[in-house]
Amino acid sequence: MTIRNLEHAVRPRSLAVFGASDREGSVGRIVMKNIVDGGYQGDIWPINPKYEQVAGYPCYHSIEELPGIPDLGVIMTPPRTVPGIIAALAARGCRAAVVITAGLTRENGLRQAMLDAAKPHLFRIIGPNTVGLMIPPAKLNAGFAHMAAKPGNVALLSQSGAIATSLIDWAADNDVGFSHIVSLGDMADVDVGDWLDMLAGDGRTRAIVMYLETITNPRKFMSAARAAARIKPVIAVKAGRHEAAARAAATHTGALSGADRVVDAALARAGILRVDGLAELFDAAEITAKFRPLERANVGIVTNGGGAGILALDRLAEGGGSLAELSPATIARLGKELPPTWSQANPVDIIGDAPAERYRMAVASVAADVDVDTVMVLNCPTGLASPAEAAKAVAALAEGGRLAGKPLLTCWLGEHTAGHARHILQGSGIPSFETPAQAARAVCYLADWSRAQVSLMRVPSSRSEDVDGDRDAALAIFRKAAAEARRMLTEPEAKAVLAAYGIAIPQTIIARSPAQARRAAAKLLETDGKVVVKLLSKAISHKSDVGGVVLDIETAERAEEAARSIRDRVRTLMPKADIEGYAVQPMVVRKQAQELILGMSRDPIFGPVILFGAGGVAVEVMNDTAVALPPLDDVLAGDLIKRTRIGQLLAGFRDRPPADREAIAAALNGLSQMIVDFPCIVSVDINPLLADADGAIALDARIEIDPLTVEEEGPNPALAIRPYPAGWDREFIGGGAGYRIRPIKPVDIELYPDFLAKVSPDDIRLRFLAPRKSFPDEMLKRLTQLDYDRDIAFVALEEATDALAGVGRLSCDPDRERGEYALLVRTDLQGHGIGWRLLEQIVAYARAEGIGRVEGIVLEENTGMLRMCREFGFSMAHQPDQPGLKCVVLELGRRPKGTAG
Repeated sequence: MTIRNLEHAVRPRSLAVFGASDREGSVGRIVMKNIVDGGYQGDIWPINPKYEQVAGYPCYHSIEELPGIPDLGVIMTPPRTVPGIIAALAARGCRAAVVITAGLTRENGLRQAMLDAAKPHLFRIIGPNTVGLMIPPAKLNAGFAHMAAKPGNVALLSQSGAIATSLIDWAADNDVGFSHIVSLGDMADVDVGDWLDMLAGDGRTRAIVMYLETITNPRKFMSAARAAARIKPVIAVKAGRHEAAARAAATHTGALSGADRVVDAALARAGILRVDGLAELFDAAEITAKFRPLERANVGIVTNGGGAGILALDRLAEGGGSLAELSPATIARLGKELPPTWSQANPVDIIGDAPAERYRMAVASVAADVDVDTVMVLNCPTGLASPAEAAKAVAALAEGGRLAGKPLLTCWLGEHTAGHARHILQGSGIPSFETPAQAARAVCYLADWSRAQVSLMRVPSSRSEDVDGDRDAALAIFRKAAAEARRMLTEPEAKAVLAAYGIAIPQTIIARSPAQARRAAAKLLETDGKVVVKLLSKAISHKSDVGGVVLDIETAERAEEAARSIRDRVRTLMPKADIEGYAVQPMVVRKQAQELILGMSRDPIFGPVILFGAGGVAVEVMNDTAVALPPLDDVLAGDLIKRTRIGQLLAGFRDRPPADREAIAAALNGLSQMIVDFPCIVSVDINPLLADADGAIALDARIEIDPLTVEEEGPNPALAIRPYPAGWDREFIGGGAGYRIRPIKPVDIELYPDFLAKVSPDDIRLRFLAPRKSFPDEMLKRLTQLDYDRDIAFVALEEATDALAGVGRLSCDPDRERGEYALLVRTDLQGHGIGWRLLEQIVAYARAEGIGRVEGIVLEENTGMLRMCREFGFSMAHQPDQPGLKCVVLELGRRPKGTAG
């Protein structure tokens, strides 16, 4: 769906409350009381044929009796009545409802009947089976929570009503306020993705926190999450980390939960910070909303108690945090001022009698060190110095929670003495925690969120510049297997596909008999010291199960014997299996190489997933792997490698030189490109990939395909993240100058200030339909950091300077029926044909994507745009409810994506 009409739910001017009641203990009474007691300022129209009045308000017997059109319906009537109520509301002109009623299921047909009633009107349904909806700044409490929430700037989305009410209760005692509280219920219509879209543009919301049990419509979720996380922190607790919990979550939500580490990878790629528990949601939201992402997160610690520093270090290590290494100059500076018994290292223990001035000097010195990115200050109460005075000294150093431009986090231990000190720090905008572990955990939040933001900013192309893939060669192999109705490729076929995507493989000679194996070995032994003989059988995918691999063969005769022994074992163990022959390869011996595994599988929620880690025969025992969502690039591949223990070994140790990381990343990128190009690939297993200082080479490989989808073209529609749309660059000459058009990238935000400075205020008004004096950073991010699954923008760049000359944009409905376009060309470059070329590109892209029509809203005084639209073939119509505006429409005709038109 879309966020269309969802605004009626978040800014309603009137409510129709179906099932409102005065009966003690009923949901209708509690909801009506909450609405009234909350101070809602709009019209409240209870509807119940049993009453003439409810909670002091006139009660209507049906929607037809209402004095006006409600903006929002609140429904808590029996399940069988709900579809009819939705139909009546929609017919009356209402466009949204919160359905608190449970029991509308797929099995009884009521869920679908409700959706069918809503669909013709784009009527939006929150729920069913929800606790309700709260918008505290609007004084709206349309639900049956046990207490109201205070207004604030945190939005809460919860797939569990019980968790939502528990967090409301917790927030009341921790001074946390909310902009929105949404109990999502069964998400028959409005889901997490819709709310993320809505909240991304909400000015009152500074951070979004979520409790998730499942993720429906993963591509929409990823698209919306990435859009929101570019603008404000998004924090999530995702239940089901362990198998038993995942089963319970699936039972609870009626949907798959997906493998937990795939969820981890997906959330990180979307820029979302995942935390373990509910209590951590708001701490993480506070920290991430306060500070910008960091390039590094090395921590410098100042403490007056060594034990507190050690506790902080323990938690940092558990969370993957890193301790800064203080420079000799910083150590020397501290040594001059501190007592001789100070720690001489980070953490900087300034001794229990540290007065305020010693704190001030030590904290300032540590913050100034170039290796320190975040400063943590700890204080343990003693009778030798005042915690409050130390807090005042630290607060005086900081500005807005930062010291020397670096985040400052504090922990004053204790309660009776430390409470006042923490109040001083928090009053100065400095986060202050009760325990060292909490402070260290906050640093880890900041580090994890910063890493997620880096992943978020990556936009790998559908055609990687780093991979020279031969798609035709791979397609020929897949077609051959499909023609034979085979899902599994033979090892030589699988390796040939890898080679087509730049992954090195050993030379392989196919022998159809033991005698041919001898001749093949003789040829290879001319240049190689030893060979390997492997079984070729389409019926046996795991060769080791039947002793189908013989290593360390030094003579041609031994190779022939090996082939015979393999044949005999297969005839004994699997007599019905056909033997196609034997693969004879050089025995690759790299004594200092690491055995790696690269793989791909399909997650039931997020689709294709890439795996990397320690390989070899003990891969399951080692259990050292990490996963990532394709597409990848060098940065994302490098991050995947870093997330494994073997990634550290690849950096080299003792007498073993570093492995060729570029070659490993190239193999990952090749695998990623293969997945993007071929939707038919079901699974890939490259094990082992040997990697050392001389490069990386795949010794064994298995590839499974779906024979029925071999002819489907990429980019793979199953990808949870759509790649950057390659192949849409073009060049043209306009006004005697050269220009280049390409899809927009996040880095283009840097081009906007100069571009906007050369656009006149009148042209800005014509583009945005109203005067606009400034473009906040958040708006520029939304303009340049797109999710290509829903939006596209093309930039026209001056060939000589790479300066931004114009922008064309197309924003599509999720159902792909329509796309709204917009153009903006630099004032000094108008008349050069830039707008025409951008519009051409937009229309061509819309045709290729199967968009039904392109439309736009144009001011009637914008005669240049209207003239161009007429010449392009757009139809035009006045907007009866918006004088001075025209709607221009170009009908393209709906066609399948990728069809020429």
